[in-house]
Amino acid sequence: MKTKELVLLALLIAMGTVLHLVIPGIGGGMKPDMLLVMMFLGIILFPKAKYVLLVGIASGIMSALTTNMPGGQLPNIIDKFLTAFIFFGLFMAIKKLSTSIVPVAVLTAVGTFVSGMIFLGTALFIVELPNTFLALTVGIVLPTVALNTIVMVIIYPIAMKLTQRLQVKTNHVNI
Repeated sequence: MKTKELVLLALLIAMGTVLHLVIPGIGGGMKPDMLLVMMFLGIILFPKAKYVLLVGIASGIMSALTTNMPGGQLPNIIDKFLTAFIFFGLFMAIKKLSTSIVPVAVLTAVGTFVSGMIFLGTALFIVELPNTFLALTVGIVLPTVALNTIVMVIIYPIAMKLTQRLQVKTNHVNI
C-alpha cells in the first residue's frame, strides 16, 4: 500500500463520513447513505482486495459512528463490509466492457440497492425496525439509490481529472 493511495482513500472516507453525518435522519432515524458513494469511488480508483477490505471496514465503522438509527451500528458495519466486496466483484466483472460513465452509474445504483437490502435485512434480525421492510425500501432505499447515482455521475469525472492532475496512479481502467 502506498501512502498517496491511503491518503486518498482516507480523504474519500472522511468526506463520505461528513456527508453521512450532516444528512438528517428520516423514517425512524434512517437516512440516505452518501458514504457509499465515496466507498464506491475508492473501490473504483483502487480495485484491489486489500483496499476493498480497508475501505469496507473503515466505511462501516464511520457509518456506525454517525448513524441516527437506534441499534443501527452493527447493521452498518456488516452492510458496508459485505457491500464493498459485492461492489468490487461486480466492478471487476464489467470494468473492461465499456468506456463511459454509464457502467459506473449503474454499479452505483446496484451497489446502493444491495447495501440498503443488506442493511435492512440485518437490522430486521438484530433490531426491531420502526416500519415494514417494504415501506423502508420504498421510502429510504430507492430515493437513496437515485441520489447516490446522481452524485456519482457528478463526482466521478471530477475525481478522474483530479487523480490525473495530482498524478496519483490508480489501478483503475477508464470505464
